[in-house]
Amino acid sequence: RGIPREPGAHWTEPGCQSCTCQEGRVLCDTVSCSVPCSHPLPAPAGGCCPTCTGCLHEGVARAEGDVFSPSDGNCTVCVCLAGNVSCLSPECPPGSCPSPSPADCCSCNPEKCNFRGRTYAHGARFSLDGDDCTTCVCQGGEVECSFTPCPMLDCPQHQRHLGPGQCCSICRDPPAPAGCFLDDNGVEFPVGQIWSPGDPCELCICQADGSVSCQRTDCVETCPYPIRIPGQCCPDCSAGCTYMGRTFSNNETFPSALDPCLSCICLVR
Repeated sequence: RGIPREPGAHWTEPGCQSCTCQEGRVLCDTVSCSVPCSHPLPAPAGGCCPTCTGCLHEGVARAEGDVFSPSDGNCTVCVCLAGNVSCLSPECPPGSCPSPSPADCCSCNPEKCNFRGRTYAHGARFSLDGDDCTTCVCQGGEVECSFTPCPMLDCPQHQRHLGPGQCCSICRDPPAPAGCFLDDNGVEFPVGQIWSPGDPCELCICQADGSVSCQRTDCVETCPYPIRIPGQCCPDCSAGCTYMGRTFSNNETFPSALDPCLSCICLVR
């Protein structure tokens, strides 16, 4: 095509043809794309292969590290990591109709109870007339009544209080705030908060019951000399090559560390 090429030179022709100069001949073949991620971005302008430097999720391009909620997700939180999309969903408490629902993530239409001429909402607790120590509860349209022993209190004796007309003592201290408390570093996270405990490949979320649920991102390495970027979960095969402790860009040539007469080239494929 009127352009001189050095022996061993590699270049890409229009139409995503990968060509090389060997012994005075030009050999071309269609570029083969190996995509090591589940949600790659389309090939950039002038490129041939999709890229894992971001994510394409439900037709929307997401940048590396973006945290978002899918369009049809109910309190589901997703994150884009090296072309992979990982999603976490808060777990609803057991039972068909929790009350109150955590962050409105667990929705239902509980059946009410009609009892002695009055209507009670699902989960409502009340006492029988003249017997304040007998507790009744509305569960799915049915009322169950029982004499409930006083619960065990986790406060000292001097902080317990028995009010007028009450059957059981209560603690004066306010209830503990809802969330997840981590004893190892003393940090408390609210329900639905996601964070990385130090490993960029691991994400955790604070559940409604105070427990912590974690999930790891599995990396797929498809090249022998990927670049590892600090703070990034998965090694990157599209940014260049790491060889003998040095980093080289795509199409960069360099002498072999084992044989100075041997020339090497970094090829991102």
